[in-house]
Formats: sequence, structure tokens, C-alpha cells
Amino acid sequence: MGGLGKTTLAKAVYNNPQFNDNHFDKKIWVCVAKEVETMDLFKMILESSTGNKPDADVRDVIVRGIQNEIKGKRCLLVLDDLWNHQQLDDFFTTLKALEAKKGSWCLVTTRLQEVATTLSGLPQINFTRHGLGKLCNDDCWSIINKWATVGEEVPKELEDIRERVLRRCDGLPLAAKLIGGLLYKKRKEEWQSILEESLLNGDQGGIEQIIKVSFDHLSLAPVKKCFAYCSIFDQDAELEQDLLVELWMAEGFLQPDSQIQPDSQNERMEKRGYEYLRILLQTSLLEEVKDEWGTWYKMHDLVHDFAKSILNRSSSNQDRYLAVYSSERMVEIINEKKSASLRTLFLKGGIADDMLSKFKYLHVLKLFGADTKKLPESIGKLIHLHLLDISESSIRTLPESLCKLYSLQTLRIGKLEEGFPKEMSNLISMRHLHYDDDDTGREIQMPSGIGRWTCLQTLEFFNIGRQEEGRGIQELGTLQDLKGSLKIRNLELVNGKDDAELAKLSKKPNLHRLVFEWGNRDRESDNCDEDVLEGLQPHPNLKELQILKFMGDQFPQWFMNLTSLVELRVANCTRCRELPTLGQLSSLQHLYLTGLENIRSIGLSFYSTSAEEDGGSGGSSTISRQTFFPALKFLSLESMKNLKEWKDAPEMMSTAGEVHVMDAFPVLEKLSISGCPKLTTIPTPSRFPSLDVLEITENCHVLLAEKVLSNIANLSSLELWGGGRQRIKILKLVRRPESSLSIYDCDSLPTDTLERICLFPTLQRVELRHADNITTLRGMSCAACLKRLEIDHCKNLRELPEDLYQFQALEYLMIRSCPRIDSFGYPNPKNSFGQKGLLKSLERFTVWGCYELTRLPVEMFESCTSLRELSLFQCPSLVSIPLDLRRIPSLESFILRGCPNLIAEMPSGFGYLTSLREVKIGPFSDYSVIEFDWAGLASSSSLRHVSLFGMPDTKSLPHQLQCLTTITSLSLFGFGAIEALPDWLGNLASLDKLILYDCRKLEYLPSVDAMERLKLRRLEIDGCPLLKRRCTPQSGSEWPKISNIPKLEI
Repeated sequence: MGGLGKTTLAKAVYNNPQFNDNHFDKKIWVCVAKEVETMDLFKMILESSTGNKPDADVRDVIVRGIQNEIKGKRCLLVLDDLWNHQQLDDFFTTLKALEAKKGSWCLVTTRLQEVATTLSGLPQINFTRHGLGKLCNDDCWSIINKWATVGEEVPKELEDIRERVLRRCDGLPLAAKLIGGLLYKKRKEEWQSILEESLLNGDQGGIEQIIKVSFDHLSLAPVKKCFAYCSIFDQDAELEQDLLVELWMAEGFLQPDSQIQPDSQNERMEKRGYEYLRILLQTSLLEEVKDEWGTWYKMHDLVHDFAKSILNRSSSNQDRYLAVYSSERMVEIINEKKSASLRTLFLKGGIADDMLSKFKYLHVLKLFGADTKKLPESIGKLIHLHLLDISESSIRTLPESLCKLYSLQTLRIGKLEEGFPKEMSNLISMRHLHYDDDDTGREIQMPSGIGRWTCLQTLEFFNIGRQEEGRGIQELGTLQDLKGSLKIRNLELVNGKDDAELAKLSKKPNLHRLVFEWGNRDRESDNCDEDVLEGLQPHPNLKELQILKFMGDQFPQWFMNLTSLVELRVANCTRCRELPTLGQLSSLQHLYLTGLENIRSIGLSFYSTSAEEDGGSGGSSTISRQTFFPALKFLSLESMKNLKEWKDAPEMMSTAGEVHVMDAFPVLEKLSISGCPKLTTIPTPSRFPSLDVLEITENCHVLLAEKVLSNIANLSSLELWGGGRQRIKILKLVRRPESSLSIYDCDSLPTDTLERICLFPTLQRVELRHADNITTLRGMSCAACLKRLEIDHCKNLRELPEDLYQFQALEYLMIRSCPRIDSFGYPNPKNSFGQKGLLKSLERFTVWGCYELTRLPVEMFESCTSLRELSLFQCPSLVSIPLDLRRIPSLESFILRGCPNLIAEMPSGFGYLTSLREVKIGPFSDYSVIEFDWAGLASSSSLRHVSLFGMPDTKSLPHQLQCLTTITSLSLFGFGAIEALPDWLGNLASLDKLILYDCRKLEYLPSVDAMERLKLRRLEIDGCPLLKRRCTPQSGSEWPKISNIPKLEI
């Protein structure tokens, strides 16, 4: 059943922050929404994962593409609205073989019992079936009230017919939203009549009838057209607000209507479009979707079906809006003589010059796809064209004929190699110019005379050029309707304040983001940057400002007038000697100060122009409280190499008979200081009562002192990096949930610093890297919540925490490049919670480059029932791992490399591991035999991937390898003296992938018969020069053995 909220619930799972942060490495969402073949479903998955439509039509290529995306990762795959129950066995058999990590999930939503039944019976994946029930009456009524009243009291008229309305909802949340939206902004006395007439008389239809009534009650006819137009997009398409409004405008839906009041006739069409969008949202005919990239709009699939039926009611409409994915289909349209009626065309691939000219009444043209490389000259014949979108194509040049499109309102382009056509200023109807600017637009010359576009609202950047060519900054002066974001480059070409004022930025209230950027110049050259910046004063509505490469000594006073400013970034202004006064900007939340090399002090003027410290006040002064930076949440100081002091705000300030008690940074959550080697003082830590994250990185060693770091409480994250030779004496990282401590390159870090970690009861993550002064961590007492401990490149560390085995929450333990560690110690019986409690949560354990480590205590793994990955690298002194793997039933990956003296007491019990998928072991030599549990490996039904490592003089493979008949992938590395692979490799019946690397003397593959028995689908050969020559298609003797393998990489 549709409308139950299956997709909404799946989205809630998909967007759950817990999954994002802690569980899944990769998430893929696919809206199926129709019956599709397995091949098409694989294509949809690959497109969703990569963001690009697959060019190939070969199943193996598509499937390998998916494997490259998910191999070795814990993935969440959502198949939303699955319809076809055929071929699911084949689909999930293929999917399971793509080597996603254990713990991956597939979530499927469907309306069909047949699909649910088929999925429940699949042996490859253990699907659990959940039937989503209908909402109870109270929940339905709550939804109706929320959408209909928006916080107001529910009128008696609605309460009187509650039961009848709820019967009509039938427990469907979509129905409740639609009914609530239908009543929104209607007069209360109308409610009962609307419901009686439209919904409650008789028993007509289900949710489709409710959708129809919502549509019928849309107040304006153009809104209905806008609604129906949305159905030309695919189901589940998420639409950008500006694009949607621009499309409606191009189709003429936003023209003044007789139903609009006369005093509103002159309002901007875009404003009308946003109002129509708001109406569709309030009636739930469109839904709002938010993610980390922004806000999007989409239709519920049932609403989409209804909108499609509205659009297709008229046969003329069926020929007006079209999406075409092949040139063959385009020829059919022309042959059917439908081109004259077409108004909107979305076309994938190129189009011939003569073909395009036949669509002379087009209002909207979107060309997309990598094959679309040229915009035909005949584009100039489409004189009715209002919107041209080539932003998702490979078109890099615009023909001069484009300048004949005098009705063009919106142009969306990607990147240009040759700039704009010469006569672009003729496009006097232009309202929106979108250019995909990733700084490649820096060298593009602007259209000459752009000031003629007096209706222009969207201009993402303006590169100042020569004034006499019509590219001077004064061109911006006539563009009074500019909105959104504008980046102005090459400001060094502006002559002074008077010229800068010609841009009239102070009269552009709809610009919310500005970037001012000067070009690179000789530091000693004369400039008038201060005058220019003075003349660029923005409107007080501005919310975000960036100033880049400004070469003035100081900033203008107008900074203090930016009362709406939320974010300020000042970067690479190397001459600047004093920061602007920012402390009284009431809306400022994010402040980034970078590369201000000439700043030596952040003084009192940073807080206020009248910030003078006052020790007291006499007479009858009144006392008030004032707060500096009242809204600031994030502050970054970076690469300020001469900064020596950051003064505290005054505690008291007196002005005109008043005494102000001063506060500063009351809500600052994150403070980042990087590359400030001379900085010795920062404000008193008590000034930061809300500080959550502190980062001190890259050569800020003077700051790592007691007076700076003491008394900073309540942090959740502290990162120290590059501490030089100074000592950290006191750290207080206290009593904050999910806290972390990272210390990098602090080569004089004293041992007692780390011992204090016992004071941090909520600490969850510790990273210690390149701390050469640390010799022991014995005093690092039990951290009850510690989940992740990483110790890397601590070359003098000898001892690990004495209570390591008591870290009950520890999930990941990594010890890398700590050559002096010789032991992991033993559990202390006096402190133990019992053998069953040791490291019970550990999932991943890696030891790498511990050259003096001789053994791992068997007691360490007694209770590691959660361990999934065990990796031992480059431990040449290791002689013993007496490990019974039966005690580690969850193990998925076992890696043992570069431990040449490990010839006895190897791990045993591989045959009991039901989840083991990957084993990497070596090096193997002809002169020493690794006593490995080959029989156990051979009996493992789950093992799929084996990698073996040889030595330069190794002439043969371990013969036990031929017993591993379940593996699908085999990699052989560094078997330097082997000349031919044995025929018994043909016994590996399940093998479909073979990798041969750095086998310098290898010349021959197994026999033709053995290779045919292998049935390989992928072969990779690298660093095997002799074999490579024999595998050449022209004359290689080994080529006949491999010519039928689908994927070869040699």
C-alpha cells in the first residue's frame, strides 16, 4: 500500500547520524519505482554510488564498477519502492559476491506482497520482514492538526467531524498530511464545507481522491500548471529550488494573472514562483528534503502519478514536454511532426545542427551527457528559448549565434575554454547566469557590457577587466536586483574608492554572500586597496563575507555596520597590521583569520572601538552588562607567523557615566589555532565557558604551556599537533560525552601528561603520533569509555598501559612503528574483572612495525568474542602466537606478514571460523616451512580471499594451497624465483580472480586444461616482465590460455 511512510522511515534510517558516524563506510540509495531488469537495477546502484550515469551496457563492467565502490566496506544499500520480484535470486547472488564487509545491510521497501515473500525466502541474504502498519487515530489527528493549524487551537468545527475525517485517512500519514494541507490558511468556517463537499460524502476512492481534492483546491490556476510540470522529472527526483522556479518562469507559468491583486502586478516573477512553491509545500503536494548539501524538493510517488495524469490529460501536453535519451528517438519525434508543439526538451547526447532548428518554439532546452560536446550554430534560431541548460554536458564553447536569443532568461553552463561570445550583452532579458565555478572561471573574461542586463539576479562571479572594453566594475552598478552570492575578482584593477562605489553594492539588499579578491602582486608595489575596500561597502543585509589578498594596512569602519553578518573569512592579507573591530557584530557565528602575516597582536580594538580597561568607577555611574562576540561559535587563527599575543577582553569598560561589565565568547564551541609559532598568550580559558573542541596544530609549541591549557574544562575534543620542544604540563579534558584526544608531533611530550588520561571518564578516542619522548604508558589507567586507541611512530615507547586489558569498551587497538615495544604484558589478576571480561568489545587489532615484540599473550584473546580483524605486520622478532581461534568466532580477516621468525605456535582453529573471508600470510620460503593451519583453512566454508607473500628466492607455492577450493580470489606477491605456476591451481574451482605481482622470473601459467578449469573472470599481472612478454596478443605463447578472460590487466 502506498502512503504508509515506508520511504520516510527508510530515509530516517539512512540519515541516522549514528550510522553515518560509527557504522557504515558507504551508503547507497536507489529509488526503483518501476519494474526493472536486473541489469537496469545494477546500473541504478552504480549511478547512485558514483553520481554518474554508467556509459557501459555490459553487465560484467557494471558489476565490477559496483564492486570497486563497495569492496571491503561496510555498506548500507536501500532499494526503495521495489516492484519486480523476478530475478531477485540472481541479483542478490551477484551482490553478495562483491565482497562488501560483514555487517553490511540491504533495506528494501515495497508495496507488493510478492516482492516481500520472495525476499524472505532468499538464502543469500537473511532478510527480516517488517510490515509497516497504519497509524493510530491519535497520530493521524496530530498530523492533521500540525499541517492545518500550525500551532493554533483546533476549531470546534473540525473536532465535530473528527471520526469521519479519520476514517477517510485510513491510517495513512500521507492522507493526513494532504488533508491538513488542504485546510491550511482556509477560514475556519470553510473547513467543514470543504471536507463535506470534497471528502466525506460517500466513499469515493482512496488516497488518490484526497490528492485530487488537494489539487482541485489550489487557489491559482498557474500553481496547478507548476504542479503538473514537476511530473516531467523522474520519480524520486530531488529538485533544486532555483532551477524549478526558473523552469516555471521559462514556461510562462509565472506571468501576472488576473487573479492577482493589481498592486502586485509588478512583483518579480521569481518571487511569485517561490510563493507557488510554498503553496505546494503547504498542501503536501511537494515535499522538502534536506541533506548536508542543501534543501531539495520532490514528489511522493503517488502524487507524482497523479501529476503525470494531469499533464497527460491533453494530447497537446503529451507533445509539449519531453525527455529523450537517444538520437534515434529524436528522429522519430521529427518524423511524427511533433517538433512544432514541443516546449520543453531534455536531451541526452549531441544533436545535429539541422535537427535542432526544427524545434523553433522551444522554451526550455537541456542538453546533458558526456557525448554532448558542441552547441550547434542553429541554437540562434530558437528565438522563443527562455532557458538553456548545458551545465551537465561536455560543451566548452558557445557559438556567436547564441547572442540572438533575445528572450533568454536563464543560462546554465559548466566550464568554458574560450570565454563568452562577443555580443552577449544583447541578451537583455537575462535574469540568471549560472556558471559552475570551481576557480577555473578565474581566467574567463566577462561578457562585455553586462551592465545592460538590468534584470539580472544571478551572477556567481565577476572578473573585473578593462573599463574601456565594458568589463569594468561599474558594470555592476546597474544590476540592482542581484541576489544570492557574488565573487568579485581582480580588484587590483580598480583605481580607487570612487570607482569601487560605482558597483553600488550598498544598494543591493538581496546579496547575502560576497567575496572580494585581489590578484597576486609584488608585495612592495603601490596600491589603493584600502580606498577600494572602503568603496565596496555592502548592504547591512549581508550574511557572509570573504576578503582575499587585500594589501591594505587596515580595514574600513563599515565592518561594524554588518549587523546581519554570520560568517567572515579574511585570508592572505599579508600587509594588514590590525584586525577590524568585530566584537559587537551580534550575528557573527563563524570567523576565519588566515595568513595575516603582519598581525603581531590581537588587541582590545578587536572587541570594540571604545574597549578601554577600567579598574573602577566613582560617582553615581550606572552598571550594565555587555557581551563581545555574543553569537560566535567557531574561531580559527591560521598561519599568522608573527602573532605574539591575543589579548583578553576588558572585564570592565566605562563610557559616559556608565560602567559596563564585559563578557566575551559566551557560546564559542570550537577554537582552532594553527601555524602561530610566536603566540604566547590567549584569553583566559574561563572566557570560553562553552568550548567543546580545541585544536592547537602545526608549530604552535609556545601555546602548549600550563598557563594556556589549564582550566579549560568541558572539552569533547582536544588536538595537539607539532609541539616542538616545549612541554605540556597540564591537560584538562573533562566530563564531556564522546570526547577525544589527539596529539601529533609533540616530540617532547612528558609521560605524566598521558597518565592523566585516567581523569577523563568519558574519553572515547586517543591518538598519539610521533611523541618520541614517551617511553611508557603504564600510568594510563583504565578509561571506561575508551573505544579507539591509536599509537603511531613513538620510537622510544616500551610499555603499554598496565590496565590495557581492563579497557572494556575498546573496539579498535592499533600499535604501529613502535620498535621498542617487546611485550603486551599480561592481565593483572588483582585488577581483573575476570577472564571473561578482558577486551570483550575489541573488533580490530593491528600491530605493525614492532621490531622487538617477541610474543602475544594467549590470555589477551581469551574473551575477544567481537574481534573481526587481526593484523600483524613487520614484527621480525615475533616467534609465537599460540592462539586458539575458536575463542574468536567473529573473525573475518586474518593478516600475518613480515614475521619471518614465526615458525612455531601458529594460530589454529581456522575451520571453526564461520565468518572468515580473508587471509593474507607470508613470506614463504623454500627453506623454512610455516606451520600453518592449512587443514583448518581448507575446511572453512566462508573463506573467499587469500593473499600469499613469497621471498626473492622462493621457487614454489605451498602445495597446501590447492585444498582451498572455496576461495574466489588469489593474490601471489613476491615469489621471486618461481618460473611456472603449478597445474594443481586448476583445482580451485571457485576462483574467478588471480593477481600476480612482482614474480620476476615467472614465465608460465598453468596448462591450458588447468586454466580452462579455473574459469577466471579477472587476471592482473604486474611486475612479472617475462610472463608479460609471453601474454602479448600477437605472439605470446601464454596468450591462448588467457584470451577468453573478460578482464585482463597486464
